[in-house]
Amino acid sequence: MDEFLKWYFSDRPVLAQFLGADGYDHTLGDFTASAWAAREREELRWLKRLSAAEPASPDDQIDRDLVLSQLRGSIAMASWPDWRRDPAPYLSAIFNSMYTPFQRRLKPEPELVSAAVSRLAEVPGVLAACRANLDPDLAAPLLVQRGLGQARTGRHFLTKTVPGMVEDPELRAKLATAAEPAAEAFDTLVTFLEEFQCGGTWRMGEKLYSTLLRERELLGYGAAELHEKGKAAWAELDARMRQVAVRVDGSEDWRAAMEVLMDDHPPTLADMRAEYEAETRRARDFVKERDLVTFADGEECHVLPSAEYARPILSVAHYLAPPPLSSSRTGVFFVPYTPDDFTPEQVRQRLRTNSRAQMPSIAVHEAYPGHHWHLSYMAGNCRTVRKVFRTPYFTEGWALYVEKLLHEQGYFDTPATELAHLDCRIFRAARIVVDTALHCEDMSIEEAETFMATKASLSPGTAQGEVSRYCAWPTQAPAYLTGALEIDRIRASFRGSLKEFHDRIAGSGGLPLGLAARVCEGTAAG
Repeated sequence: MDEFLKWYFSDRPVLAQFLGADGYDHTLGDFTASAWAAREREELRWLKRLSAAEPASPDDQIDRDLVLSQLRGSIAMASWPDWRRDPAPYLSAIFNSMYTPFQRRLKPEPELVSAAVSRLAEVPGVLAACRANLDPDLAAPLLVQRGLGQARTGRHFLTKTVPGMVEDPELRAKLATAAEPAAEAFDTLVTFLEEFQCGGTWRMGEKLYSTLLRERELLGYGAAELHEKGKAAWAELDARMRQVAVRVDGSEDWRAAMEVLMDDHPPTLADMRAEYEAETRRARDFVKERDLVTFADGEECHVLPSAEYARPILSVAHYLAPPPLSSSRTGVFFVPYTPDDFTPEQVRQRLRTNSRAQMPSIAVHEAYPGHHWHLSYMAGNCRTVRKVFRTPYFTEGWALYVEKLLHEQGYFDTPATELAHLDCRIFRAARIVVDTALHCEDMSIEEAETFMATKASLSPGTAQGEVSRYCAWPTQAPAYLTGALEIDRIRASFRGSLKEFHDRIAGSGGLPLGLAARVCEGTAAG
């Protein structure tokens, strides 16, 4: 396993640095077509080698099966090569590698700048590979347009935003100078993407979608069954929300009730951030008072505006975990700011989908005891491979599971916050229905946007951003409710206290749900 991880990190230096591994922060890696092909060959070799290995203990077997699930998923995706269809693999590597080190500040500033300068020198090559590798027959216009929106932020991000995070004037100037050739490469990419003509599809198809559910997520069922689970969950939640809506405004029309509640929102983006920070503190105090989990020593969660480069493609709150291979336990809850070119009405709609009734659920999900608690706590796991590989079907499932947990514990203590909590959940049920229908059936983008805007309390603008994300990231959107329901199922058969269950299943990592069940039911230590 150590040998496998050595290869894995050397092949993915940006990910290795993101996870906190030392020695990988001066390069972006090789993004040429030959490198992608070599990676696919190596994955097949490692799949064969690890499949033949004999684990020495139950924990070793969990580790081995975790890696095998990830390899099988990656090998299956070779038939759907994102590096030929989408600018995102290239852009995300650049943006994340430049922003995250300065956000975390785990090393002295001169070392951070030195690493950034080295990586900036490689940006023109990475973007040249993007231009060379995108296949007009495979790339989808929707994905290219998403990439174009991100690419347009590249010059300002590299020459202004990142240098602005450097305190020393001389180092700041050095970084800004080094950024100019990289910024010019972004200008070239923008022109290329504006003129790029392509005719591929973003629809993954049922066969690959189901393969990923079964072999990567270890769920035991495919897309059709998942679609039906989503519809059933939506209907059940709809009935519950009708009952709660009566206590909000006297009517069973929960959608109308949510529209009224959404008008009570922070007046500005800055106020939204401040109110989320206060709600995050309240959630932490509640979880600690109820003794629901064990907190990691030194954990801390900052609440900050979303990064400039993420605003064109992410319309909801999100989280940056502490690097699990480092000693840091500090994470960041990013509040969903809008792009600078949004109109006042678009900003208002973003604020409405972060209303005061919804904030408690969102803070619980992103921070305590959701993503931040989970990922800061699991970073203490002694099994290195558990820190490297995790699936959204557990991590997002966990964050939605704890929303329900805190509802059970009385955290959402008004009809308004209870209805908003259920709305957050029915939103995830709608995601299952839409994601599977988009990729495995023939639902149109317009139909999906209408579904999300009428079957959950999303503004039209936020629904548009959400559906664009589903098209670009198949199988991810169903992870939330699917994982939460599976964790509920595992909890029902666990012998031990609630806190013991939480510490055990979440402390074991972010495992595919089939492996998480084995950790809780068998002899693996987690």
